[in-house]
Amino acid sequence: MTDINLKWYSSTEQAPWTERQVPEARVPGTEEAAPANLTVTDDSYQTLEGFGGCFNELGYAALGQLPDDERARVMYDLFHPEGEQRFSICRLPIGASDYALDWYSLNETDGDYAMEHFSIERDRQLLIPYIKEALALNPELQLFASPWSPPTWMKFPKAYNYGTLRWEPEILAAYALYFVKFVEAYRAEGITIHQVHVQNEVVADQKFPSCVWTGEQLKIFIRDYLGPAFEQHGLDTEIWLGTINAPEPWDEWLKKKSSDHDAFAGVVLGDPEAYKYVKGVGYQWAGKHAIQRTVQSYPELRYMQTENECGDGENTWFYAKYIFGMYQHYFMNGVNAYIYWNMALAPKGRSTWGWEQNSMLTIDPASRQAILNPEYFVMKHFTRYAVPGSVRVGLRGPWSGHAVAFRTPEGRLTLVIANPYMEARMLHLRSGSSLYSFELEAESFHTLVLG
Repeated sequence: MTDINLKWYSSTEQAPWTERQVPEARVPGTEEAAPANLTVTDDSYQTLEGFGGCFNELGYAALGQLPDDERARVMYDLFHPEGEQRFSICRLPIGASDYALDWYSLNETDGDYAMEHFSIERDRQLLIPYIKEALALNPELQLFASPWSPPTWMKFPKAYNYGTLRWEPEILAAYALYFVKFVEAYRAEGITIHQVHVQNEVVADQKFPSCVWTGEQLKIFIRDYLGPAFEQHGLDTEIWLGTINAPEPWDEWLKKKSSDHDAFAGVVLGDPEAYKYVKGVGYQWAGKHAIQRTVQSYPELRYMQTENECGDGENTWFYAKYIFGMYQHYFMNGVNAYIYWNMALAPKGRSTWGWEQNSMLTIDPASRQAILNPEYFVMKHFTRYAVPGSVRVGLRGPWSGHAVAFRTPEGRLTLVIANPYMEARMLHLRSGSSLYSFELEAESFHTLVLG
């Protein structure tokens, strides 16, 4: 008979998030049972900390185009523990990200080593209201922050884009204090910063706010300045080694440099005095090539995919299939959390510096409606039933390359799987003593909940 404890949700481009009729369970070995091509094993791996996105100014400006009731619904679905996405960990910039309305830092007073002129006044316009709306819906929301650029007077050349941090002791001490002031200022606003990551994209020398670091510089800054500053000021905010990326094309990078793991994680974490301050590692973009080696080398740390790859603003189902592969890749290689980039943007998702990017939601100013994009449903297939505290469990068989499975704290099995192929294919799932057969439609995503 049909197992009433099984639920099945599927998404295709034509019919996203549809509850499907569940198949009948069969006992493996009976005459009619096909061999399993996906088996849930007893192996257990990392604990899930959750999913989320990044708070950016352009996102909040886009949400402001919605009527109040529609915006309230969107925010509820993103953040409330009973909403559609149920986000539990999100990111924010320290100063301007590349999706700010314009570029700024939190202290542009040249030579202010004591941070007397540090101010989050600019953040009170858009970022802090955005975050507070989310916290009102989910007070347990975890937050992590990273700068895209230090204050310009701390850099060479003196600009938000391109360049590096000036490597002078008084600059390094002042920059560590900048992080301290940020955490303290947000705490005064009633917002807890749970983690700081030292730099967004440590090798991105870009026309938008950016700053290039080497692994050796990260090691020294964390070991000799940032870690001691947090200790001195009694902060319990975690320090993470992130967000680590690498320029594309990857093969050209490898001709000139060592891998991300050797150039950054290996350098920093290999130093015992720097290691003691680092609670986790954040990888994004081409950091996907290094995550496996770092997790293998330091399995005791926690890991995060810190920025979903952002596409071209077209928000296609084709790209959503690629993004599903990124979720699967990162989780199978050990991350505890996966963070989307812009949760909501205007049509085409154009930044102030000209790059068009994807988003989970497109806010149409003409209709004043929120359009749910394909990657919204990719995220929902994970977040809806894979709750924080779930443990990733093992999978075996031909379909394991397209699936991730979690055991929730209540003991339910949540399996998220994609059929990336151009035709429907059969999934024969073995879980415990039961075998289930599903016809997975072409180019589709699925969530199966058992128990």
